[in-house]
Amino acid sequence: MRIDKYLWCIRYYKTRNIATEACKKGHVKINNTSTKPSKLVFNGDKLTIRKNQMNYQIEVLDIPTNRVGAKLVDIYRKDITPKEEFDKVELLKYSKDYYRKKGVGRPTKKDRRDIEDYTNED
Repeated sequence: MRIDKYLWCIRYYKTRNIATEACKKGHVKINNTSTKPSKLVFNGDKLTIRKNQMNYQIEVLDIPTNRVGAKLVDIYRKDITPKEEFDKVELLKYSKDYYRKKGVGRPTKKDRRDIEDYTNED
């Protein structure tokens, strides 16, 4: 089965077109080599998928005949993503919540007070 179709079948991507684009951009690797969307996947292959600033690592257990339900996905793949990857994403979430984007509205009263406290420290 093609890699783009496999990723769509096991629900890593919502559409097959999105999976194809991810392969073309180099976000999908089979056994640590970048692949084209038409590359075939076999049992035992290790996939690395870069999605949402996270590197998912999965092992292919079986090839589905068509798109499967969410409860049946674990039959076809084994998630071997290290725990450190999930920890990195948590840290990114907290850092994004704290900082405002540059140029997004005026500072709030709290922001203004924080800035004044920072600049007026003697």
